[in-house]
Amino acid sequence: MKKYFKLFLAALVALVFIGTFVFLWLQSKPQPVSYDEFIPEVKDIVKSTIVTGKIEPRDEVNVKPQISGIITDIYKEAGEMVHAGEVIAKVKVIPDMQQLSSAQARVRLAQVNVKQAKVDYDREKELFDKGYVSADEYDKIAQAYRQAREEVAAATDQLQVVRDGVSASNASASSTLIRSTITGLILDIPVKVGNSVILSNTFNDGTTIASVANMGDLIFRGNIDETEVGRLVAGMPMKISIGAVQNETLQARLEYISPKAVESNGANQFEIKAAINPQRLTSNIRSGYSANAEIVLAEAKKVLTVPESAIEFVGDSTFVYIINGTGNNANYTRKAVVTGLSDGLNIEIKSGIGKADRIRGPKKIKDENTEE
Repeated sequence: MKKYFKLFLAALVALVFIGTFVFLWLQSKPQPVSYDEFIPEVKDIVKSTIVTGKIEPRDEVNVKPQISGIITDIYKEAGEMVHAGEVIAKVKVIPDMQQLSSAQARVRLAQVNVKQAKVDYDREKELFDKGYVSADEYDKIAQAYRQAREEVAAATDQLQVVRDGVSASNASASSTLIRSTITGLILDIPVKVGNSVILSNTFNDGTTIASVANMGDLIFRGNIDETEVGRLVAGMPMKISIGAVQNETLQARLEYISPKAVESNGANQFEIKAAINPQRLTSNIRSGYSANAEIVLAEAKKVLTVPESAIEFVGDSTFVYIINGTGNNANYTRKAVVTGLSDGLNIEIKSGIGKADRIRGPKKIKDENTEE
């Protein structure tokens, strides 16, 4: 019994040894190399670039007060249409005490002067009626009285403006009423009732009461890399896609390319602007939407193409390998070709091969998990 067991064990060891040897021999045996195969196709090649940016109104106006004060009323809300001259808000004036005192003093002085002018006028008129003074003398006194009355009216108006921001003589053009300067859509009203506001002057920009824009005239604003800006020309068509608005593409035309670069993330970028076709605008397009613009840099129509992966680049020369024969009898002929436009996947072949040629592609990669 032990004899048979020893023979079985020896046979098992020999079988394992032979199997291992055969496996290693098969693994060391060179495997046949196979390649992808392509047939040249006639198609369009389009070289384009994508520019990221956002949608903006061409003209956005910040409406600011003509006087400083406190907001007492707001008559409009963001999202409403407003016409030029329409009132958006009302401001209550907080008068400057020095200006107020000066205006009050001017009114008092004007009243004193008009009283004296009235006395002089009445005396001169009585003498003129009796024929004791000439008409020329009478006219001078009458003129001085009229000027004194006008000074009272002017001083009173000034006092009302300083104190209330409006006078009785110009109530319709009151500076306490904040009016829109253009017709458009109110994008934002950043103030509330009770907020203090200041007018724009040399030392500050003033408080913005509302932002108004014409949403019928929109532009795309973005930045393009310096490696591509040299191919752009004003007037180029663009396709604008907005992430927030699905299944809608806007047509635009490039109208501005910045002559100066700005650095962004270590790269030089040039600002571009494109006018969006207003005929395709809808009410759901909002200011500030992020958008992508596709610009066609170059294109070739109905040209012979092959995948760019089938091209061998050697310096300034390009080559392809033409397949001769089939199966294990296939061989390859290296041939120079003249290439043209590439879109990154396919490349134009201007000369060197024909439609009937079979072109060798890159080597096939064997999937080790795939069973033969």
